[in-house]
Amino acid sequence: MGSRALVYQIVKGHLGFSRLASVLGHTMDEQSLVAANQTHVGFTSFLRNCLFSVMSVGPIPAHIGFIMDGNRRYAKRRNLPVGEGHKAGYWSLMSLLRYCWEMGVKYVTVYAFSIDNFKRPPDEVQVLMDLLQEKIQGLIDKRSYLNQAGVRVCFIGNLKLLSEPVRVAAENAMKATADNSKATLLICVAYTSTDEIVHAVEESCKEKRNEIQVPNGRKVSNGVIHGVEEGGKVNGVTETDVHKSCNNNFDGELGTNVVSNGKIERVEKVKKENGTVNHVVASNGLVEDVEESGKQQQKIPQVKLVDVEKHMYMAVAPDPDILIRTSGETRLSNFLLWQSSNCPLYSPAALWPDLGIWQLVWAVLNFQRNHCYLEKKKKQV
Repeated sequence: MGSRALVYQIVKGHLGFSRLASVLGHTMDEQSLVAANQTHVGFTSFLRNCLFSVMSVGPIPAHIGFIMDGNRRYAKRRNLPVGEGHKAGYWSLMSLLRYCWEMGVKYVTVYAFSIDNFKRPPDEVQVLMDLLQEKIQGLIDKRSYLNQAGVRVCFIGNLKLLSEPVRVAAENAMKATADNSKATLLICVAYTSTDEIVHAVEESCKEKRNEIQVPNGRKVSNGVIHGVEEGGKVNGVTETDVHKSCNNNFDGELGTNVVSNGKIERVEKVKKENGTVNHVVASNGLVEDVEESGKQQQKIPQVKLVDVEKHMYMAVAPDPDILIRTSGETRLSNFLLWQSSNCPLYSPAALWPDLGIWQLVWAVLNFQRNHCYLEKKKKQV
C-alpha cells in the first residue's frame, strides 16, 4: 500500500491498527494490540481536528442535508443481501455525523425513507422498518451519550404512515433528547416535500379559520357562527337568513350570489339598520362588513407565507447550506424542495456506504469558495 493511500485510510478511520501493523510488517500480542488501537483512534482524531481547525478559518455550514443513495447498488456489487447494504449505509452515516459535529455543523438532515419507498418490494420495506426500529432503539439505549454530546434527534415527516412500533420508538427518542441544544439530527422518514407543503397549507388554513371573529366576540369556525343560540341574531341577521341568502337570490336585496366548490365567490347584501346602510360583501372567501363610510368592520385573515413556513415539518431547523447526494445523482427526489432554492447540490460518484471524510471536506470547501455569491443570492430573494 502506498504512503498516500495509507494516510488516507488512517484519517478516514477505515484502517484498524491490526491491519496497519500487518502493512508495516510488525506482529503484536493481544494486549499490545488493544493499546495500539487506542493510540490509533486518538491519532486519527488528532489529524481530523487539525484539518477541521484549518477549515474553520472560513465559514462552516450550519446545516447539511444528505440524500443517502446507493445502498442497494453497494450490496449488489458485493453479492450481498439488500439488507446488508442498508446496514453498511447506517455505519457510514454514523461516521459522517461524527465528522460533521467535529467540524462544527449544528444541523444534519438525512433522507432515510421516502413515502415513495413504500412502493418497493414488501420484503425490502420490512427490512428497512426493522433496521430503523433497531437503530432508533439504539439511540434510546444510548441516550446518556446523546445527552453528553448535546444532540437532539427529530423525526421529520408524516409519522402516521409508520408502523406503531417504529412510530413509538421515534417518539421516545425525540422525548429522550428534547432538552439537548448543541446539535440537531433530523431524520426524514415517511417524508416527501410535496406532502410537507400540503400539510403546511392545510394547517395554516385551519389556524386562520379558527381566528375568524364576528361582532360581539363570536367566532366563526367551519362556516358556523359560535355563541349564537338557535334563531338568534347577529347584527339583525339570523343564521337562517344566512343560509337562505346562500341558496336563493332575492331581487333588490341580494346582488350576485355564486357558489363554486363550496366557496361564495361574490355576495353583496344591503340592509338598513337605524338609518345606516351597511354592506356585507363576500369575495373569494373573504367576508367583510363595511359601513357606507368605507370603514372596515370585519375581515377574514389571509394565509401568508410566514404562516405556511411555520407549519412546515422542517420549521425546527434553518434552510440547508449544502445538499449532498451520493452515487453521482443530481435529482432531489422530492427532498427539501421548499428549503433548497438557494442551496448548492454536491453529487460525488461514491455510493452512500463508501462516502467518507474527503468527499465531505470537498463539499464544504466548495461551499466556502462560493459563500459570498450564495449570500448575495439570498439577500436578493
